[in-house]
Amino acid sequence: MTEPSPENPQLENRRPIKSRASGWAQASARGLAKAGASPNMISGASVAFAALGGALMALAGMSGHILHGVALVAAAACIQARLICNLLDGMVAVEFKRGSASGPIWNELPDRVSDAFFLAGAGACAYGSAFPLTGLSLGWTAAVLAVTTAYVRELGRGLGLQADFSGPMAKPQRMAALTATCVIAAFEPFWGGHGEIMLAGLAVIVAGTALTVARRTRSLARGLAERGRSPSGT
Repeated sequence: MTEPSPENPQLENRRPIKSRASGWAQASARGLAKAGASPNMISGASVAFAALGGALMALAGMSGHILHGVALVAAAACIQARLICNLLDGMVAVEFKRGSASGPIWNELPDRVSDAFFLAGAGACAYGSAFPLTGLSLGWTAAVLAVTTAYVRELGRGLGLQADFSGPMAKPQRMAALTATCVIAAFEPFWGGHGEIMLAGLAVIVAGTALTVARRTRSLARGLAERGRSPSGT
């Protein structure tokens, strides 16, 4: 970790995303800005998609073959819709200067709630497996670890260091893993599965997110130690 530039803290806390420069993202953000959509409104929409996606995953865990598959594919679409909202709210705020004083709150809190909805919903889906309590435990463990990754990042920023978005299971990777898990699990009834795919996906997410927390914490400790040894350290 290195110390952040104080000129623009909003940009310093911005996750690097390549698709931000894509034509579709620029056009979508421009259209939303022209329509008068606020970044906070878009952030709120991301939570709505997360609540719907989590509910669909829970529904899939107690449904028959056809509804099971449809619900999980729809949940995967909700995950991607949430990520698109996360991309566009920042673009509308920064590129089109529609940010507000409460923007930093809306930039962080909805993400934490969204992670909990999706991952707890995945745990509820895995409740229909041969190991129901394991499924629930993995879902909530993944949710807590997801919040912890953000906490460590913000702790570093609060201590004057640069935001750490490192993985291997940061938010984009978590959501990519959960999307893939939902899509594969949608076809699970065809080979007689009962939630094992969701269990395996959650186990991977838990392990990767725990490693991410450990890596960010180590990086934070190293950054503080380096600053303490520098001539300007106090």
